[in-house]
Amino acid sequence: MKIRALLVVALLITGCGAEPAVVPVGVPSVTVMPSGVTFAPPLPESATRPCNPKESLRPAGGAVEPGSTMARIRERGRLILGIGSSAYLLSHRDPYDGKVKGFEADIAREIAAAIFNGDREKIQFRALNAAERIPAIRGADDKGNPVEPVDMVMAAMTMTCERWEQVAFSAEYYSAGQKVLVNKKSGITSTADLAGKKVCASATSTNIKTIAELPAKPTPVAAANTSDCLVMLQQGQIDAVSTGDVILAGLAAQDEATQILPERFTDEPTGIAMSLNAPDLVRFVNGVLENLQAGGRWQQLQDQYLAKYIVDARPPVPQYKAE
Repeated sequence: MKIRALLVVALLITGCGAEPAVVPVGVPSVTVMPSGVTFAPPLPESATRPCNPKESLRPAGGAVEPGSTMARIRERGRLILGIGSSAYLLSHRDPYDGKVKGFEADIAREIAAAIFNGDREKIQFRALNAAERIPAIRGADDKGNPVEPVDMVMAAMTMTCERWEQVAFSAEYYSAGQKVLVNKKSGITSTADLAGKKVCASATSTNIKTIAELPAKPTPVAAANTSDCLVMLQQGQIDAVSTGDVILAGLAAQDEATQILPERFTDEPTGIAMSLNAPDLVRFVNGVLENLQAGGRWQQLQDQYLAKYIVDARPPVPQYKAE
């Protein structure tokens, strides 16, 4: 049997075994763990305009034109990519050779290759927790304080209308959906069994609100990262983890005592986040994604990393804004 939580054993050391506190923050019975993580519920979808969060900008060729965002990245000598801080199977650092590997990491290398004339290694991976993703794209936090910027974030990030007001997204590169991860011996077989149970997700994710709205009314538990949720599940502090199935695949791969329940209860379109001020980069990335799908590379990566846990996944059909 594999060592449980291969990449997250050092997490959540502070506060182990302590009782969580329940804090009224606008979502029923949201629990905040004692490590100091605070939960701010996601803002409601914008009611000011209709929006299809899956629609991105149409590709405009693969050339790196002088003065473009891609040209500036090439002049710098590296693509700076924000990734999940512990996203096993998506973008995790291999403890044996130190390389970042996974489904998302390899797609990012294809983008780097398109910018740098075939060189897939001119890329700098920067680990971010969920709360750091949008500020890193914008170069500032919500108070206007400067933040070290990245060119893009690829971290199983759900495309929403509210997020589109802060960052731009590529076309959808994975059609994820929210599911539940439990211990195999828990007796939990569906969301109907979650009544009175503690269910964990990242504090700033879209998933925490969905947990609170499940008919069984479980207690949402907020953590800084989903990998922290796995540690809490192993320590018996919570009963389940709920987020996109593409993230849960990485948790299940780290712990053979867990399983992903088959019930899928949301649509979680996943896109690469970029600056609203870099539409040329968005179009360029969308061209790379189309080529990966048409050439079969997307399916190769799916089969390599995720097929054991997400069966029969296929490349999503890109949707583009009317222009």
